[in-house]
Parts: sequence; C-alpha cells; structure tokens
Amino acid sequence: MDAKELQPIKQRYGIVGNCEGLNHALDIAMQVARTDLSVLITGESGVGKEVIPRLIHDNSQRRMRKYFAINCGSIPEGTIDSELFGHEKGAFTGAIGEHEGYFGAADGGTLFLDEVGELPLSTQARLLRVLESGEYIRVGSSEVRKTDVRIVAATNVNIQHAIRDGKFREDLFFRLSTIPIKMPPLRERGEDIILLFKKFAMEIAAKYQMPDRISLTPEAAEVMKRYKWPGNIRQLKNLTEQMSILMRDSRVVTPEILSDYEIWPTIEEKGGLVRVGPSASDAHSYQSEREMLFQMINALHREVNELKQQIAAGAGASITPTPSYPVVSSQTTPATAPVVHVVNDEHRHQQPAESTPYAEEYVEETLSIEEVEKRLIIKALEKNRGRRKKAAEELHISERTLYRKIKEFGLEEI
Repeated sequence: MDAKELQPIKQRYGIVGNCEGLNHALDIAMQVARTDLSVLITGESGVGKEVIPRLIHDNSQRRMRKYFAINCGSIPEGTIDSELFGHEKGAFTGAIGEHEGYFGAADGGTLFLDEVGELPLSTQARLLRVLESGEYIRVGSSEVRKTDVRIVAATNVNIQHAIRDGKFREDLFFRLSTIPIKMPPLRERGEDIILLFKKFAMEIAAKYQMPDRISLTPEAAEVMKRYKWPGNIRQLKNLTEQMSILMRDSRVVTPEILSDYEIWPTIEEKGGLVRVGPSASDAHSYQSEREMLFQMINALHREVNELKQQIAAGAGASITPTPSYPVVSSQTTPATAPVVHVVNDEHRHQQPAESTPYAEEYVEETLSIEEVEKRLIIKALEKNRGRRKKAAEELHISERTLYRKIKEFGLEEI
C-alpha cells in the first residue's frame, strides 16, 4: 500500500508520521490481517507497538469476536499459567472456583501478548503447544481443551540474545514470528518527530484550555530531530506535556529551553549516535537486573572505603595502599568485598602488624549479591509506599521479576 492508501488507517488509529519504516510496518500489518498467521512485533519500549495488534484484529475476519491485550511482564510468575490457561476449583490455595483463562475467553478472537519475552520457560512450553495444536490444559486439570485463538505478540527484548542466554525457547520464537513486524525507533523517524510534537502540543492545549500551544524554533526543531530519544514516543509526549504546563512567559521552545529538560543534540559518528552536551557519559542505563546490582555493589564499596578512611584519619592512622580493585561488571562477580588494612606509618616496616600497638585492621562487611538485591528492593518499596509497579520501574525490572523477588526474600509484608 502507498502513503495515500495508508492515510485513512492512520487517521482511524491516531497514527502520526510518514517515515518509510512506519509505513512498511503498517503495510505488513494490513496484509497479514486477513490471515490467521501469528505475528511478532519487535521494537524498543515506547515506540507504539500496541497499535499494530489492534489494527490487525479490526481488519481481520475475527473483528466481531473478542480481543484481549495482556501484559505478560505485569503478571506474577506464580499465577501467569492460571491467568492465561485457566484453573480448576481447588487447583491451588485461593482457587475457590473455576477460572476460564484468556485462551478460553478469547476463543475465536485475538490475543495480544505484550512483553512476551518476560514469560517463564514453563509457560513458554504451554504456549508453544497452543500454537502448534490449539490444545491446552487448565491448571489442576487433566482434560485437554481446544481453542481457536489468533496470537499477536510483542517484545522489546532482543530475542536472539534471550535464546542464547537460555531465557527464551527458539522453537517458540519461530512459531511466533511467522510474520515479523519491526516498529522503528523515534530517532530514525526524522520529520515525524516534529509532527508528533505538534500533535501532542495541540492535544494538551485543548485538554487544559490553554490560549495557545507551544511551538518550536527552527533551531529547536533540528535539536529534536537529532536527539536520540531513548524513551521514544512516550518520552516525547511527556516532554511536550511538561513544557506545555511549565512554560508561562514564552510559548516558543528554543534550544536553550530544551537543554533545561536534558534534551541535547546528537551527531552521527561512525554509524552511531553520539550525544553533544555537558557529557556524553553522564547518562547510563542498566541493561539488565544483574547490571543494576553490580552498580549498587560498586557504590556500597566506595561508601564503605570512604567511611574507613574517615575513621582512620580520626584515630591518627593512615591507609595502607591496597591493590586497585576492578569495577564490578557482568564479567567480574566478586564473592566478597575487598579488605582494607589500616597500619601506623611509623611501624609499617619495623614489625609485623599484629604486634604494632597502634595497628588496626578493618574488614569490610561481606555483601552477597542477594543481600544487596534485597536491600535495594526494600528501599524501592519503602520509597514508593509499597506500590510495586512504581518500584519495578525505579529498579528497571519487570513487575513479574519484582513479584518473584519479593516472594523469594519474604518481603510480602512491605
């Protein structure tokens, strides 16, 4: 389909943009909608993947049947099988009655599995069976049931890496990705960024009855188009809302104003995006739950060492230089913290440390990854007053992972 043919579809679903990658994704979605093939939508978080399964369902022969959208990452691991496939009465504690499950309820319709990369391996095996034969078994039952459900899945996880790490089944990937659709990140959409900004600015002005909407100078528009947008469309919408509300004296956005919101231009260098601003390295992100914990361990090590130095200085001692300790990363996982020896300089070479009257030895607390992880989760839960969704976002992990960790560490009371 060409751009003119796609325009009515964009208007119907509120899709803004004309970039080649977006048009290609919509074209594939419209072609596959008339079939019953499984579809896997890939793309970064915040690129608008959720509009594709709705478009596919509404233009399919199943459009008069039910459509369910399930966020697999928000369902606790212990209940996800029950949510998807149903359960029998008494199947587990709290199962006071039968539950049909999404596969039973969506029979004849479409099931959108968002964040499918977060599914446990045991659930992946069940899902594979449904895709291959249309058969499934409720939790606590031995009766095989049939369902006719069209599966559309989406993920922002690199599935190939997940398969390599043993976190996703390769056979399930091939089943789900009969028709792959890739949604382009916002940084690759060029002029679409400005069109989306104008759309959000108009919507916010109308919603809050503002006399006029904010606008961009040509220089600011160039900065917006060259920014990397790690949060994609979601980040752009939030930024537009912030500026619309907070900008009172002037409604014209300049590059200087954008810099106040940490929006810096980027340049292309050797095929990659490089940030231009105060520092290209000051914004780090946690690539995984493990990397987040390593960062926390490093911070704790530094704080403990500083404390030891302060104690030693107050006692008139000095710190013996210790071997440099490498920064912890996913490749280096120390079992314990390093040991700091505090020895009086005067006696360092005259006698053994144990016979020196002023010699002291401080040993840092041994911190396992589990202990640091538990502390971090407790801190996040307390900060967010027990709101687990907010805590998961702050920890950069999925809600399902957080639920699993809470149960593992016995933190249900928080």
